[in-house]
Amino acid sequence: MAELTKMIRPGSVAVVGASAAEGKIGNTILKNIISSGFTGIIYPINPKEKEIMGKTAYSSVGEIKEPVDMAVIAVPAARVPEVAEDCGKAGVKNLVVISAGFKEVGPEGLELEKRLVSACRQYGMRMLGPNVVGIIDTHTPINASFSATFPRQGEIAFFSQSGAMLVAILDWSAAGGLGFSRVVSLGNKADLSEIDFIEDAADDPNTKVILCYIEDIVDGRRFLEVVTRAARKKPIIILKSGTSQAGAQAASSHTGALAGSDLAYEVAFRQCGVIRAHSMTQLFDLAVAFARAPVPKGNRVAIVTNAGGPGIIATDNVENLGLQMARFTKETIAELRAKLPAEAGLYNPVDVLGDAKSDRYRLALQKVFADPNVDSVVVLVCPVGVTEPVLTAEAILEVRESFPEKPVFAAYMGGESLVEGAGKLVRAGVPCYTFPEPAIESIKGLVHYNELLNTPEDGGSAALKGIDRNGVKAIFYDVVRDQRLVLLGSEAAEVAKCYGIPAAPVTLATTPREAVSEADKMGYPVVMKVASPKILHKTDVGGVKIGLKNAAEVREAFNEIMDNVHSYMPQAVVYGVEVQKMMPKGDELIVGMTRDVQFGPLIAFGLGGIYVNLLKDVSFRLARGLSTREIELMLRETKAYTLLRGYRGEKPRDIAAVVDVIRRVAALVTDFPEITELDINPVFAYEEGMGLSALDIKITIS
Repeated sequence: MAELTKMIRPGSVAVVGASAAEGKIGNTILKNIISSGFTGIIYPINPKEKEIMGKTAYSSVGEIKEPVDMAVIAVPAARVPEVAEDCGKAGVKNLVVISAGFKEVGPEGLELEKRLVSACRQYGMRMLGPNVVGIIDTHTPINASFSATFPRQGEIAFFSQSGAMLVAILDWSAAGGLGFSRVVSLGNKADLSEIDFIEDAADDPNTKVILCYIEDIVDGRRFLEVVTRAARKKPIIILKSGTSQAGAQAASSHTGALAGSDLAYEVAFRQCGVIRAHSMTQLFDLAVAFARAPVPKGNRVAIVTNAGGPGIIATDNVENLGLQMARFTKETIAELRAKLPAEAGLYNPVDVLGDAKSDRYRLALQKVFADPNVDSVVVLVCPVGVTEPVLTAEAILEVRESFPEKPVFAAYMGGESLVEGAGKLVRAGVPCYTFPEPAIESIKGLVHYNELLNTPEDGGSAALKGIDRNGVKAIFYDVVRDQRLVLLGSEAAEVAKCYGIPAAPVTLATTPREAVSEADKMGYPVVMKVASPKILHKTDVGGVKIGLKNAAEVREAFNEIMDNVHSYMPQAVVYGVEVQKMMPKGDELIVGMTRDVQFGPLIAFGLGGIYVNLLKDVSFRLARGLSTREIELMLRETKAYTLLRGYRGEKPRDIAAVVDVIRRVAALVTDFPEITELDINPVFAYEEGMGLSALDIKITIS
C-alpha cells in the first residue's frame, strides 16, 4: 500500500514555481493553499523572489533547512526532472507534478517522463502526475491545485484522470451543494494511480463513497486485488471512458492511455464489486445516493405518486432494472383503502390522485414506509393547481425521520413551481430529481452494493489435481522450434490432456497406412481433418471427412483430403491428416479464452457449434483467481444453462464437469501467459455423471 498520509495531510508544502504574478499557475496554486485554511508551513520556491504573499521565498528546495513533506511542482516540463532530483536530495518524499508536456505529447515527452520517474525511484519519492490539476482534501484542509473552486466539505472522494473534467465538476458542485472529502487529478499516472488513492480512501473516516473517472488501468492485476478489498469497505463507482473505437483512440491521445477491451473492464468491475456508471450524470447521481441515503436491506421498491402516467413509467423502470415492486401486506392495503379516496391506487404504485395535498402524501407515506415488505420508496410529485410542493417536502422529511433505515428518493416533475420544495429536500439530504429514472437507477446502485456486502467473501477453489505443466512446456517448445504459433489439433489435444481436460482422442497420420492404423486402434467411426496451421476453415477446402466406418473409407478419405487441399491451397504447409475418434452427440458448448492487455486472460462460456456467432450466448470472467462460485454464476448468465439443467423433459447434463473444465482452462491460460487465444468448440456435454468431450481445440501462442 502506498503511504499517502504526508501527501494528503502534509505538515509542510513547497511550491516550486511559485509566482507573485497574477495569472501564473504558480501564483494560483500558492494562493489556493493559503486560502484553503492549510495550517502547515508553506515554502514558495522562486530564485527571482525574496517574498511571495507574505511567505519567505527560497531559490530551491535544497535551501530549506526544515523537513518538507510535499513539493508541488509547476515549472516548464524540461526542468521538472532536475527539480525532482533536487527534491530527492533534500529528503522530500511526495511530489505533485502539475506541469504538462510529458508522454501525452509524444516520444520526447515520454523520455522526459521516464527521467522523472527514474529520479523518483532513485530517491524513494511517490509522485502524483505529471500533467495534473493537483490534489485537494477538504478535511486537512488543503487545496494544492490550480482549480478556481475549493469544494465544500463532504464525504465523496473523487479521482479523475481528466483535469478538465475535474475542474468542471468542482465548478458545478458549488451550485449543486455537493461536498467532497478529497479530489485528486490523476493525470499521466506515471507513479501513483487511482489504485493507490482508492486503497487509501477506503480507510479514510471522512470518505463515504469513492468516485473515479478513468480512461485506462495500467496494472490490472493490482487493481483487482486492491479494489476487491476496498469495495467491501466503501462503495466504488467508476465511469470508464473510451468504450467505443473512436473513444478508445481519443483516450490514447489524451493522456497517453492505452485503451483496453471494454468487455474486460465490464467483467473486471463486476468481479471486484465496482458499480459502473455509464455517464457523468449517473456517476454523480449515484454519488449523491450513497452519500445521503442508507443502503436498503433488499430490492423491493414502493412508489407514491399523484399522477398515473409517471407511476407507470416508474414501475416499468423498476422492473427493467431488475428490482421488484413491493407487494404490500393485507394490513397496509386495508389501511390505505380506509384513509384514501375510493379512486386511489392502493397496490403499488400508490396513486394518491391529482388533487392530493401534503396531508394525503403524509398518510400514504406513513403506511408505505411502515410496511415490512418495502425496502425503498420513490415519491413522485407532479404540479397541479392544488399541489403543495414545500409542505409535501416537509411531509416526506417527517416520515423519513421515523424510518431512517429505508432510503427515500423524490422526483419533483416540473419546473419553477417546484423549485422551493425540491430545494428543501436536497438541503435535508433527500436525493431529488426532475424525473423518476435517475432515482430508480440510484436505488439499483444501492441494492447492488447491499448484495455485494451480503455475499460471503470467496474462498476460491480447491487445488486442481492431475496437472502436468512440464508436458505443456515440452509441447510449446516443439511448436516454437518448428517456427509456428498455432498448434496442430493433435498437439492441442495433448495440452488438454496435460491439464485434465477431457478431449476426443486424436492423432496425426502422415500416410494412408498410418491413418488406418490409428483408426483401428481408437475404433470406428472416426473423423479426419487436414493438419495445417495455415488452414483455419478446414471444411471450406474439403479438408474434413466425418463418419468414416472402416479402413477403406479412412484410406480413401486421406487421399481425398490431401488432393482437395493441394488443389484449393497449394501453398499451405500440410503436416498430415488428424484422425479423431467420433464421439456421441451431446449439447454443444464453447469454452474459450482471449487475452486482455490490462487484465490478462478472459474466459468465455456459452452455446457452441454453429450457435456461437448466431446467438452470441456467451458469458465472460477473468481467469485469474476464478472460483467455483463465479463459474457457477457465469453458467447461469447464459441460455446454455437452461439446456444443461434439463429442458422440456431432457435429463440434466453434467454441470459439475463443465465447471471443472472451465477451472482447468482458467488454470492453463494463467499458468502459460504465452497462450494468446484458446477455443474449445464444440464441447459435447453429456448426461449428469457422464462428463464431457472436447472435439475441436484451437490454441495460439506468442
